Amino acid sequence: MKTLIKNANIVNEGKVFQGNVLIENNIISKVSEYEINIKADKVIDAKGNYLFPGCIDDQVHFREPGLTHKGEIYTEAKAAVAGGVTSYMEMPNTIPNVFTQQLLEDKYKIASKKSLANYSFFMGASNDNLAEVLKTNPKTVCGVKVFMGSSTGNMLVDKPETLEALFRDCKMLIAVHCEDEEIIKRNLETYVRNYAENIPPQLHPLIRSTEACYKSSSFAVQLAKKHNTRLHVLHISSAQELQLFDGTKPLKEKRITAEVCVHHLWFADSDYPRLGNLIKWNPAIKTNADKAALLRGLLDNKLDVIATDHAPHTLEEKTQPYLKAPSGGPLVQHSLVTMLEFFHNRQLTLEKIAEKMSHAVADCFQIANRGYIREGYYADLVLVDINYHWTVTNKNILYKCKWSPFEWQLFRSRVMQTFVNGNLVYNNGKWDESKKGARLQFER
Repeated sequence: MKTLIKNANIVNEGKVFQGNVLIENNIISKVSEYEINIKADKVIDAKGNYLFPGCIDDQVHFREPGLTHKGEIYTEAKAAVAGGVTSYMEMPNTIPNVFTQQLLEDKYKIASKKSLANYSFFMGASNDNLAEVLKTNPKTVCGVKVFMGSSTGNMLVDKPETLEALFRDCKMLIAVHCEDEEIIKRNLETYVRNYAENIPPQLHPLIRSTEACYKSSSFAVQLAKKHNTRLHVLHISSAQELQLFDGTKPLKEKRITAEVCVHHLWFADSDYPRLGNLIKWNPAIKTNADKAALLRGLLDNKLDVIATDHAPHTLEEKTQPYLKAPSGGPLVQHSLVTMLEFFHNRQLTLEKIAEKMSHAVADCFQIANRGYIREGYYADLVLVDINYHWTVTNKNILYKCKWSPFEWQLFRSRVMQTFVNGNLVYNNGKWDESKKGARLQFER
């Protein structure tokens, strides 16, 4: 099967140029600024539109197994593909928590049958499963996840001796959720005394505060420097934390990297009165000053990749009072178009978006043959019309939970087509689900 994409504005490796891409089966066989004279089975004239490498989301929660009333691998991966995300890495706080190699492989088996996007799954660390964690294969598993602050599923790792051993003995990438539990507990007790059960959602960033984030993140960085651990700090949410990261080294030379999420770049505490628990995430969305600092940190390369922390809950769960409403929300269908708004607002270039959502994620995790539009790489590609206006409504939301914090948001770009391993899975609202995504492999 040969597919020719011609006349595209190709966004790749720091450049935008008009060119052509030939796909043979699941591989990019040729990329050229000149006409590709070959008879193809399918020809797509992309004139006027932009071809990106497929986005790779390094932090999602697709809720399967055990929480499938919120989302499942099939529905959430489908939403991801519609949004231009061709690969994802999913977290271990499902039910049961992924604390054994067998439970980890069980998730891979589910994805092999159901996921339209490529996939990898994090191994979960607990206070007492170090021996099992150390069995993880770095060539076939994206990393080890450590909750240094509790969140959905309460997989908190808080024993100092466990953390010391993990950072010392684990030779693969450790991804951490950083919030200090004692500070959060103390803050929450204060607000419960003042408000009882009627805490307003806008106090969430004061309960899960900058102080809590910085104390935990700095401790993780300290441990990583002590043991030369390959550390990846997830969802940085505050300006203060940026001082922990180095923007001067090339990404491939870094032992400590950091992620920023779409919602921390887009929303601020001024949005809580309007959206309430719908934007209740852990770590919390903070101030406009923090939001601006995170964008600068992205441009300065202190923040290496953009992700979503896609974490669906039902609308009924999210509309409970603050103390009962879970943290997290659905984002993966709208991540690329959200970041393209920063392009329209002249805050980010197209090249930088491709770098932080594709190239850098592949480099950070050492993913084999993905994340770039290169000959010999897998044909994970997204064709985008950057001048198409549309509005998010519950009729075009694909998440199983059927809501989004972006509902009624007008976007000025649209994902038109998404190729996964050369297969045109999403085509202007039409689907080809005949082929499933592949398990990501890592060059480590």
